[in-house]
Amino acid sequence: MADSSKPVTGENYPVPLSPPLPAISKNLELARAMAACSKSSLFSLSACDVIYEDEWLIAVNKTQGVYCESVLGSVPRFLGDSAMAGAQSGEIKISLPELHLANRLDRDTSGVMVITKSHKVASKLVKAFTDHKVSKSYIAFCVGSAPKWKKIIVKSGHGRSKFGVWRVYAAADVGRSLPGGSVVRDMETSFEVLSVNGQSTKEELPESRKDEEEEEETIVAQSKSLIDIDARKDEILIRARPRSGRTHQIRLHSQYLGIPIVGDVKYEGVTEWNGKIYDSHELHAESLYFVHPITGIPLKLQAPLPSWATQALQPQQQEMNSAASLKPMP
Repeated sequence: MADSSKPVTGENYPVPLSPPLPAISKNLELARAMAACSKSSLFSLSACDVIYEDEWLIAVNKTQGVYCESVLGSVPRFLGDSAMAGAQSGEIKISLPELHLANRLDRDTSGVMVITKSHKVASKLVKAFTDHKVSKSYIAFCVGSAPKWKKIIVKSGHGRSKFGVWRVYAAADVGRSLPGGSVVRDMETSFEVLSVNGQSTKEELPESRKDEEEEEETIVAQSKSLIDIDARKDEILIRARPRSGRTHQIRLHSQYLGIPIVGDVKYEGVTEWNGKIYDSHELHAESLYFVHPITGIPLKLQAPLPSWATQALQPQQQEMNSAASLKPMP
């Protein structure tokens, strides 16, 4: 007969594959948040930030270290200034629209952010994101051991316990319950290495193979990633395409692959590298591709690359230019 005096054991919850937050992250994240609050309070959208605009939506290149809500809050003034300029030129202007964020970016992530100008457009575009009908690409600067793969797909679980942080879970744990009532959801990201230590990994295919798609290796996460902390550290520029829209998805999968994003203190990214201290992570929302919710026309929105990305792609050219400038005049 069972002993009823023994405590009933809790549910067998899934165990995360990624580590908890580093101890150093708490104070650094607080300092970054305070700096971002100050920067955000002073933020003002300018014409050079605008990537695309029509009567239904506006796309901007979000600044690193600025909150999405601050960008959204600065749009009315920008549109109002444009309306005033139009009024002075004799154009007829209507009242300012109701603005909504169609997508969100982390505080320190720069790049394409879309703001809609009506409830109708917002609902249609949000549904397109939810239904995975929006293609997204990101550029990230990472430090870790140079991957042996050129392209790879990572499939795993994603979730967090009550009051916890986002973690990678095994793909087999998708659908299982976590403490607090949430469940592990699926997460999939495609990665491509663009350069390693400044050397481009792009290879020009022969004309006869132009139409061939490069085969992508697939990793299905089932166990903790075995990362050699003593391995050589390389600078790696990657392009990531999230095939699901989970919080911190690219950051988590980069960590799992052993190439955490530079400055990403939450997920083991270096905060100091080659004598430079990083106060934010180097992740950029490069592009969004979707069908316009009103016109039905395919629309590709692309943000200019930040300096850290162009520098990682072109160090050889910079060295050549520097060497040329040091040559004595004939």
